[in-house]
Amino acid sequence: MSAHLAIEELDHHYGSAQSLRGVSLEMQQGQCLALLGRNGAGKTTLLRCLAGLLQPSGGRILLGGREIGGWPSYRRVRGGIGYVPQGREIFADLSVGENLLVSQKAHGLRDPAVLDEVCTLFPVLRQMWRRRGGDLSGGQQQQLAIGRALMGRPALLVLDEPTEGIQPSIVKSIEAVIASLKGRMSILLVEQYYDFARSLADRYVVLNRGAVAASGDGASMERDVISRYLSI
Repeated sequence: MSAHLAIEELDHHYGSAQSLRGVSLEMQQGQCLALLGRNGAGKTTLLRCLAGLLQPSGGRILLGGREIGGWPSYRRVRGGIGYVPQGREIFADLSVGENLLVSQKAHGLRDPAVLDEVCTLFPVLRQMWRRRGGDLSGGQQQQLAIGRALMGRPALLVLDEPTEGIQPSIVKSIEAVIASLKGRMSILLVEQYYDFARSLADRYVVLNRGAVAASGDGASMERDVISRYLSI
């Protein structure tokens, strides 16, 4: 499936509280779109609607020109969405290798080249192959979470704050991996840190109180404008 993503006038409510207000965004295949905003702006809610974990109250989600709003989450994964949630959600009691192989099996894939590619992108995964996921550092767990999503060969990789709580050296490694994936797949990147987002984004969208407050080309991201929506 093409990874051209279009979200049109998306609304979401938690009870009587409206968390998304007519959110629209579009990204072309192979682009990286940075979704920015302070905590509570609606970023994670939007991603969970995209992944099929929350049901919007209005609007449309199209991937490759197909409306996927009614699809269950497993069908969206099989349709090409790789989702790395905030908090990683790896299988803590399984080894690194088991986390990766379970993901590949869930996608119905058997290609050893995919595993080799993921372990080349994140060499620590091969080094820690037999170690329990729960025993890894936060940065190692994040690399495992991204690697697990890549095992399904996604057309659209969705990353929810991949730098949160990670030491700077591993942030640089993750940045390099994401940069290497651009063009091969589309990447929707939720971030709060301007420099990380600016280095990767082809386009950006800023959410504020559940609505789009600013958007444009990545090259036009201005620190002063973005900071207005990221500061507490």
